[in-house]
Amino acid sequence: EGKVVVYGSLESDIMDQIVKSFQKQTGLPVDYWRASAASLTDRTLSEQKVGKVLSDVVLTNAGPMEILLKEKIFAKYDSPTSKNFPQNIIHPQLGPRYREGVVGIVYNKGVLKPQAAPKSLEDLLKPEYKGKLGFPDPTRGAVAAMWPASLYKIMGKDKAEKYIRDLAATRPVLVEGVLNAAERVTTGETPIAITYLKYVVVFGQKGAPMDYVRLEKMLGHGHYVALNNRAPHPNAGKAFIDFFLGDESMKVIAAMGEFVGRKGIYPSLPDADRIQVVEMDELDMAGFAEKRKEYSKLFLQ
Repeated sequence: EGKVVVYGSLESDIMDQIVKSFQKQTGLPVDYWRASAASLTDRTLSEQKVGKVLSDVVLTNAGPMEILLKEKIFAKYDSPTSKNFPQNIIHPQLGPRYREGVVGIVYNKGVLKPQAAPKSLEDLLKPEYKGKLGFPDPTRGAVAAMWPASLYKIMGKDKAEKYIRDLAATRPVLVEGVLNAAERVTTGETPIAITYLKYVVVFGQKGAPMDYVRLEKMLGHGHYVALNNRAPHPNAGKAFIDFFLGDESMKVIAAMGEFVGRKGIYPSLPDADRIQVVEMDELDMAGFAEKRKEYSKLFLQ
């Protein structure tokens, strides 16, 4: 079939390594278009609508994948490499949840010694951390809104609602998104942040003295990979999915701090195997609009 066309939101430096190995094994070139989940969803739907489908494989987080599934964009494909994933994370149509974006408390251990760092979410409310917390603006990004909206799953409804109000009252430093929050930790500008744990590895590899708070439970959101039902190169697409879900690819992803679904493979992050990940609620457009209004009053006024 000549090649594989993949649309995804996985970082290009990770995908480049996977593509290189895939091409070496199969001889098939890969065209990878990386975009935000929203842009990827819009483009995939538009191509189907005009009858000019270019992608063979789509991979991004659960919410957009569910939207595309409802629009009948995907063909059901049970990859033989799915057997290496726990049954409880295999979606009946989308297959394995291949990675989990885990959000927690990250800090600069050059600025804050471990004994002085917060030990819990509740600790962030203490006066000594006022002005030191970088917080992704929950009125601007999906993950930034999903995290506070899902805290009830680890705290309980009443406690979570009070916690969000109390956290907003501390006036955390609002930043554009999870990446910006992590970048500010690397410089010490705001030495603590709510962000992806993977950035401890990503920026740690560049010399930043970062660590994370060991919480028993943390919120995360899953990612899937699926075959387009009108894929121009369906067999090549299946071959790519098989390779993508295989051990070699999962180890490449984990090496960049990502939590993968494959049994026995963990990110290069201390104590990663002890973390219990709780799935965040995905917000649809109406849900995000409602939370945006709520969080605007709490955090911006």
